[in-house]
Amino acid sequence: MKDWDKLRIFHAVAEAGSFTHAGETLKLSQSSVSRQIGALEESLNAPLFHRHARGLRLTETGETLFRTAKEVFAKLAMAEAMVSESRDRPKGPLRINTTVAFGSIWLTARLKSFIDAYPEISVTLLVSEDELDLSMGEADVAIRMTPPRQPDLIQRRLATMRHHAFAAPAYLTEYGTPHRIEDLDRHRLIAYEGIQRPPYTQINWMLHDGLARGDSRRPVLAVNTIYGLYRAAASGLGIASLPDYLGQLARDLVPVLPEMEGPAFDIYFVYPEELRHSQRIAAFREFLVGSVGSGGIY
Repeated sequence: MKDWDKLRIFHAVAEAGSFTHAGETLKLSQSSVSRQIGALEESLNAPLFHRHARGLRLTETGETLFRTAKEVFAKLAMAEAMVSESRDRPKGPLRINTTVAFGSIWLTARLKSFIDAYPEISVTLLVSEDELDLSMGEADVAIRMTPPRQPDLIQRRLATMRHHAFAAPAYLTEYGTPHRIEDLDRHRLIAYEGIQRPPYTQINWMLHDGLARGDSRRPVLAVNTIYGLYRAAASGLGIASLPDYLGQLARDLVPVLPEMEGPAFDIYFVYPEELRHSQRIAAFREFLVGSVGSGGIY
C-alpha cells in the first residue's frame, strides 16, 4: 500500500463509522473523504464498506485492511513518540491503562508528584475493567492485576495486594461490629458479581467462610466492579471485601475482622518490547517502584 493518505483516511473512517465524522476528525469535507475511499476501493478492486442509512460497516476485505492499518498506525505513533523524546529529559505522551478502582483512587492520588517532576510528559490515564491491547498501541503501559498473557510484553512485579473486610463507621454504629466470622450471619454483606477469574476467584470469601460446605450467606447487594464495592461500602450499606489500598486510603472505611484475609495477588507493570528504551517508560517505572516501596500497595 503506497498511498498513505488514502490509508490514513480509510483508518479514520473505519474508526468513526461514517464519512462525516471521519471528515470532522481529518478536517476534510464528507465528499472528499467519500471520493478517497472510492478511489481506494477501485485500486483494490474490492468494496471496503457496506453502506447503510445508519452508517458504515466494514466488509470482510475492509476488516482485513483495518486490522493491518490499525497496527501500522499504532507502530508509527509509537515510533514518533520515541523520536520526539529529548536526549536529556523524558518528554512526549504517556497513556496508562489500569483498572477503574486502582486508577481512580490509588494512582490519581500520586500522579501529581510524577507530573510535577516530568512536566514535558503528557499523561493520559485510561481506566477500564477490560485490558487494552498495548501491542496495538491502545495504551503505552499498564498496571495489571494478573500476569500478562502476551509474550511480547515486558513485565515487572510491583507488589502483592491483599483483600480484607471493610465497612463505614456509620454502618458499624447502626449494625454493630462483628468480632468472629460467625457474626457475619447477622450482617449486610456486599458481594462481587462477575466472572470469577483471577485475581478475584475468592473475592466473595465472606459469603462462605465459617459455613458448612455448599452453604452461603445472602448478600444485600452484588456489584460487578471493585470501585462499585468500595462506593457501596463507603455509603454505609454493608461490609465489603476490598484491596487494602482502598481501605487505607478511604477515610470513610475501617477494617472489620482484621485477622481474616481474603484473596492475595500480585500486580504488574507491563509495556511493549518496542518501548524498552523509552525514557518516559523508564521514568514512570521508577516512579511506580518508589511509590509502592517495600511495604506493598497502601
